[in-house]
Amino acid sequence: MADDLRREIEDFYYREAELLDDRKLREWFALLADDIRYWMPIRHNPLERPENPADELAKPGEGYYFDDDKETLRIRVERVYARNAWAEMPPSRTRHLITNVRIKKDDGRAVEVHANFLVYRTRMEADQDLFVGVRHDLLRRDDGGFKIARRTIILDQAVLCAKNISIFL
Repeated sequence: MADDLRREIEDFYYREAELLDDRKLREWFALLADDIRYWMPIRHNPLERPENPADELAKPGEGYYFDDDKETLRIRVERVYARNAWAEMPPSRTRHLITNVRIKKDDGRAVEVHANFLVYRTRMEADQDLFVGVRHDLLRRDDGGFKIARRTIILDQAVLCAKNISIFL
């Protein structure tokens, strides 16, 4: 049963990655729950090794790259389709790779999942970016599928070399 659920979640993630890579952002937006929180805290480089790697991350209310709800995500999605979205003109080409899918908790209504990711982005002639880390998701069951109710994105890098983060991770 656990293997079936993991495969179902992996298929969901692969479909999500395909939508993002094919720039079908409105279809990707339909995968989000109405009460979604899409959060990416800033990572710090402490001088001493913390006991818990989570101690390297900004806490809620501190620094973050994203702290979006459904409305701000809708605005970001629609902005990509606008002709004046300079950060995505010309558009980025991405490849989302998802691996090491781990089910942490399943209460029958929602599944807590951790998955590693690597997102490669190229834009223009010379811009290339790598985003690497882990996503902590809460996937809520919905009409035989899933909706993303919470996504916490934890990047491995503390300093971003990218000029912007106009894509979805």
